[in-house]
Amino acid sequence: MAGSWATFGVDLHVEVARTGSGLRRGLTDALREAVRGGRLAPGIRLPSSRSLAADLGIARNTVADAYADLVAEGWLTARQGSGTRVAQRDVPVPASPARRPRSPRGPAYDLVPGTPDLASFPRAEWLKAYRRALTAAPNDALGYGDPRGRVELRTALAGYLARARGVRADPDHILICSGFVHGLMLLGEVLRRRGARTLAVESYGLDVHWDLIGRAGLESVPLPFDELGTRTDDLAQHGDSGSGGSGGSGTVGGVLLTPAHQFPMGVPLHPDRRAAVVDWARRTGGLILEDDYDGEFRYDRQPVGALQGLDPDRVVYFGTASKALAPGLRLGWLVLPPDVAPEVMAAKGGMDWSCGVLDQLTLAEFLTSGAYDRHVRASRLRYRRRRDQLVAALAASAPSVTATGIAAGFHAVLRLPPGSEQPVVRAAAWHGLAVHGLTSYRHPTATPPPADALIVGYGTPSDSAWPRALETLCGALP
Repeated sequence: MAGSWATFGVDLHVEVARTGSGLRRGLTDALREAVRGGRLAPGIRLPSSRSLAADLGIARNTVADAYADLVAEGWLTARQGSGTRVAQRDVPVPASPARRPRSPRGPAYDLVPGTPDLASFPRAEWLKAYRRALTAAPNDALGYGDPRGRVELRTALAGYLARARGVRADPDHILICSGFVHGLMLLGEVLRRRGARTLAVESYGLDVHWDLIGRAGLESVPLPFDELGTRTDDLAQHGDSGSGGSGGSGTVGGVLLTPAHQFPMGVPLHPDRRAAVVDWARRTGGLILEDDYDGEFRYDRQPVGALQGLDPDRVVYFGTASKALAPGLRLGWLVLPPDVAPEVMAAKGGMDWSCGVLDQLTLAEFLTSGAYDRHVRASRLRYRRRRDQLVAALAASAPSVTATGIAAGFHAVLRLPPGSEQPVVRAAAWHGLAVHGLTSYRHPTATPPPADALIVGYGTPSDSAWPRALETLCGALP
């Protein structure tokens, strides 16, 4: 007879074939398949045999026997007082033919750059700050509020950025957003409305940013790159943006830079080139979009100050909590020139992404209490120790590979012998490492000849996983 359906209290339906003497087998097979397919997760408690029997309209002994069969097979566990639960076990799921893995194992270690050590997120301190912020929050803080974000956070950021990054900021000209991508979307719309057609970018960066620029209706034009950083003096070759940034057909409305620590190459923008891009912006009315993604993490000397300090009227400063705390917070900020602020506020009103008020208040409390500084200092020590261990391991195990771009941040550029990048990436995948080659960060129309290198992020692994990840990396290198 056709099957019937039962709900297990975990929002899961199981179809049981009613075939007389095969009812017990049908229930056993249905439960086994629910566990095998992941619909019943490890640790889930199943209903009692009496309850499930009543739901299915079958004998209690049939359910008890099916449970016993699956316990014997190892799919379930049964303990007095704990009931019957799905066993803790790894069940391999075959890959579909169209998506077979490129190596015999999945990545055991993630060395892709851009993510901090999430295991070190200061949960206890964050919770304390949350409680203090929630207790002190006025009732109107829970309303829709100011589209710029909570004044408490904007005020705390103005003080912190001035002290730690040399940013000249007025709380009235700070806008809270949901991260760098959200901020770039807003500026892309503003530049397009101003009549710009192109946005100059660095030769190396993230394709997600270039794609986003394209979706905003702008063309991303890469600037040349050398050992001193991005060739900002080449901006003049792409035409002026026009008076007041209004722009004309084919003109550059702005330039997107990572001047403190170029991503992913890791070099700071040379002072002459910092001055050159500011001169260009003043002369043409163009905007400089400064992505200060990891400016707090400098190891060998004082941090390179923000470019924004040279001319707050021409630089839009981007910052986020993604590297210092966690990207999952979805908190970023823009420090805006006074004449640009109203346009960005208007754009945010048209495409607003939620920035939770309670998270904003918590971050404000985290900053003003000093907890943010303490966490950054602890993280800086952790990442510097890992960087030093990486350099030492390379010297011992792979002397033909040199690490560059390591004075700041938590990723390194590992220079490889010519022609070896893709074989090394494949070897790393075979060893269970998720790691990217430099080629994947090169703008498709960039002119410099491609170089062979790995971009290794040493921030993501936990402290316990890092030694083994480093050992595995060295085993994959030439």
